[in-house]
Amino acid sequence: MNLTGQHFLGFERSGENPEYFTAINPATNEAFGVKYHVAGQNEINRALVKAEEIFTGYSEVTAKQKASFLNLIADLILEAGDQLIEICMAETGLANGRITGERARTINQIRLFAGLVLEGSWVEATIDTAIPERQPAPRPDIRSMLIPIGPVVVFGASNFPLAFSVAGGDTISALAGGNPVIVKAHPAHPGTSEIIANCISEAAKRSGMPDGTFSMLYDSGYNTGRLLVVHPQIRAVAFTGSFAGGKALYDLAQTRPDPIPVFAEMSSVNPIFVLPEALKTSAGSIAKAIAGSVTLGAGQFCTNPGLVFFIGDENTVKLPEFLGEEIRKSIPQTMLTPGIAGNYHKDVSHALADKNINLLMESAEASGQNQAKPVIALVSGAAFEQNKNLSSEVFGPFSLVVSCDSKDQMLRIARSLHGQLTASIFHDADKDLDDFTLLPGILKTKVGRLIFNGIPTGVEVCHAMIHGGPFPATTDSRFTSVGTSSIKRFVRPVALQDCAHSLLPPELRDDNPMGIMRLINGKRSNQS
Repeated sequence: MNLTGQHFLGFERSGENPEYFTAINPATNEAFGVKYHVAGQNEINRALVKAEEIFTGYSEVTAKQKASFLNLIADLILEAGDQLIEICMAETGLANGRITGERARTINQIRLFAGLVLEGSWVEATIDTAIPERQPAPRPDIRSMLIPIGPVVVFGASNFPLAFSVAGGDTISALAGGNPVIVKAHPAHPGTSEIIANCISEAAKRSGMPDGTFSMLYDSGYNTGRLLVVHPQIRAVAFTGSFAGGKALYDLAQTRPDPIPVFAEMSSVNPIFVLPEALKTSAGSIAKAIAGSVTLGAGQFCTNPGLVFFIGDENTVKLPEFLGEEIRKSIPQTMLTPGIAGNYHKDVSHALADKNINLLMESAEASGQNQAKPVIALVSGAAFEQNKNLSSEVFGPFSLVVSCDSKDQMLRIARSLHGQLTASIFHDADKDLDDFTLLPGILKTKVGRLIFNGIPTGVEVCHAMIHGGPFPATTDSRFTSVGTSSIKRFVRPVALQDCAHSLLPPELRDDNPMGIMRLINGKRSNQS
C-alpha cells in the first residue's frame, strides 16, 4: 500500500492539520518516509462521535460476524507481506527474525480471540430462574452476563510495534468484547501503524462492521492522548509503557467528572531468586539463561530481569563470574528510539555512580547510533536494603546482582519488593523448596506470574497467561493484558430481572442457541 500519513476516522482518512512529524531510523538517526499529520481537535471529535454512534450496533454484532472480522484482520496482516516487515525494521532497528516472529504472535493472538468469541462462554452467562412459590417471598427470574463498556482508547507501545500496538492484545481484546477502539499510534513506528490500521479498517469494511468500529490517530507528543482520555465518549484506556506515562494517564482519568478505568502496564524489574542447591549444580546454565534474557532485544522487554538475588558463600561465588562472562560475550544492539537509548545510558551511569555498586562486566563498546551495551553490576544485600532506589527499573540490557548474606535477608528483601509483572525462582529438586518454603508464598503476593526454573522473557499468549501484577507494575492487579481473560478489562456485568424472553440476548435465552456453557441455578451446563 502507499503510505499517506493520514489518520483513520472510521472508514474516512484525514490529514487536515498542517502540523506533522516523520519516522526516524534509530540505526542511522535519519528521518524518512511520508509526513504524518498530528491530529486536530476536530479529527479527534469526529472519530469519537462515530465510535459513540455505532457502539450499540457493534456491541450487538453476532459472535460469528465478530470472529470473521477478527480472522480477516489476521489474514490481511499476513498479506501485508514484506512491506510491513521492511518498514517495521527501518522504524525500530529490530531484526527481520524478531519482526517476523512478532507478526506470527500477533496473528495467533488475534485468532485466539476469534475462537474465544465463537465459543462464547467468556460472557459468564448466569441464570437463576424464578421460584414464584418460594416463601416468604417469591424469587424473580434473574439473568446476568458481561457486556461491552463502550469506546476504548488504546495507546500503542514502542517496544512491540505489532503485538502491543495497533492490532495488539489491547485492541483485539476490546474489539472482541464488542467495543469500538480508537488507537493513539506510537510515533516511533508510524508507517508500521498505518499498514496495520489499514488492515483493520479494510477488514471492518469487508466484514460489514459499522463505520467507526476502529479509528487511529497520530501525534508525536502528548496532546492527542490527553484529549482522548478526558473526552466524554471514552469509557476505558489501555496503555503499555513507562511508569511516568501510565501514571499520568491514570491521574488524568480520575479528574474527569466521570472517572474511567486506565489499564496501564508500566514498570517492573522482574526479580530472579537463585537458591543455594541450584547454584551448586547449575550455576553456569542458570547464568547463561539469565544473561540471554537480560540482553534479548536490547533488554527492551517489560519482562527483562533487572534484579538477580542469591546467597553469597564459598559455594556460590561463581554465579557473578559466570554472569559476567556471558555479558562480556554479548554485543551492543540498536535501541528503539534515540530517546530510549539516551535514557538507558543516563540510568546506567547513575546506577554505577553509587559507591556501593560494583561493575561486574560490560560488553564491547557500541559502534553504531543509539546502541546499548549490556551491563551487569553487583551490590550487597545490606546496601540494597538501605537504598530503595536500587529496585527501580532500568529499561535496557542492565541487571543488578544482589549478594544476600543469609536466607533471612533474602526473604526480607522479597517481602520489601513492590509489585512486579513476574518473579522467578531457580531451585534444585526438593531441597531448595523445603528450605525456602515461604518464598513462593511471598512472591505470589508481589507478581502476576511466578516462574519456576525459567526466565521471565517470553510471554505465552494463551488462556491461562497473566501479564499483570500489583502497582506499580500495573494500575489494576485484578486484570491481565495478555491472554484471553484480558477481554474482561473492557466489559461489565449486567443483570436482567423478569425480562421478556424476546428481549433477552442469545446467551441468556432458555433454548441456548449458541450452545455455550452457562451457570443455571448454580450448576454448569451447555444444555437448553
